[in-house]
Amino acid sequence: MSTIGFLVVPLLFVYLQTPAMAGQMAAKLFAAQTWVSLACGLLLVLSAQRQVHAQGLTQSPSPWVLSGMLLALLLEFVVTPHILARENLKLWHNLGSALYLAQCMCAAKALWDSQPPERLQH
Repeated sequence: MSTIGFLVVPLLFVYLQTPAMAGQMAAKLFAAQTWVSLACGLLLVLSAQRQVHAQGLTQSPSPWVLSGMLLALLLEFVVTPHILARENLKLWHNLGSALYLAQCMCAAKALWDSQPPERLQH
């Protein structure tokens, strides 16, 4: 996520001939990233459920994973169509950037929480 959002997309706007071309390519990259995020999130939810059943625990999936998946869906199906239609571009781009940053933070928190406790103490 961080590579696409904070490195590749800005480079598109620097090196492609027009902002329109960069925007179209960025939209394709963000769409691909959405589907990868959803697939990874689903695998994490299924893995957590499998562990819960194997150990006889009652635990819900990580709220950070679920929140990240929801943010990915909101970005793809609510924000992106407005950006591509160039409707109130500043508003939708800023909202999309904020949601993308929130999605990155959810992923980071989910990754942090997945670390075994003994690794966190060092």
